[in-house]
Amino acid sequence: MTFCLLIVAKAPVPGFAKTRLCPSATAEQAAGIAAASLLDTLDAALATPDARVVVAMTGELGEAARGKEIAAALRKAEVIPQRGEGFDMRLVNAHADAPRPGESVLQIGMDTPQVTPALLAQAASRTEDSVLGPAEDGGWWALGLKDPLHAKALAGVPMSRDDTGRQTLRALTEAGLSPGHLPILSDVDTIADARRVAEVAPHGRFARAVAEVR
Repeated sequence: MTFCLLIVAKAPVPGFAKTRLCPSATAEQAAGIAAASLLDTLDAALATPDARVVVAMTGELGEAARGKEIAAALRKAEVIPQRGEGFDMRLVNAHADAPRPGESVLQIGMDTPQVTPALLAQAASRTEDSVLGPAEDGGWWALGLKDPLHAKALAGVPMSRDDTGRQTLRALTEAGLSPGHLPILSDVDTIADARRVAEVAPHGRFARAVAEVR
C-alpha cells in the first residue's frame, strides 16, 4: 500500500535561502547549498518503496539556484502550492491537501539531505498512530501521521525554535496520539551544521556544494 511522502520546500533564491550560512558562504553559495539539499532529498524520496511523493512548494523557481534542475526533478513528483499564514498553518494545510483517501503521510523538509530511502521507508512503516523525528537543534525533521487530519494539532505550535520539537510532541499527545520516536538527525541551519551533514552524506550534491565554501 502506498503512502504519501510529503516534502515541504521553498525555492532556494539567493539572499532568501539559508541566510544563516552567511557570511561563511556567499548568498549564491548558500542558495546553492539549499538547492543541492532539496535535490538530494528528492532523490531519496523518489527512490523510497511505496512512496507517492508530493512536494508542497513555495517561491519562484525562475529566480532560484539550480532552478531548471529542480524543476526537472519536480516533474517526477506531484507538486502542490503551500497555503496559509504562518508555517504552522502551511504544514496543517499541506497535510490536508497532499494525501489521497486512506493514505498515511510522512512529512519531511529539505534540510536533511542525509536521509535515505531505507530510513524513510522504515519511518513510514512504523505501526504507531504518529511518529516524530527530532532534530539536534530542538526542532524536528519528520512527522508521520496515520490519519493526516491529526496535523491540525500543529496549529499554534511555534516553529523554528529550540523547543519546537518538544511543543510538537506535546500537541500530538494532547490530541490523543501516542507518538513514536524516529532517529535524531541534524538539519542544516549553520555552516557547522552543513559541514557535519556533508560528512555523513559525502557523495551527494549537498556535500559538493558545501565543499565549495572555504
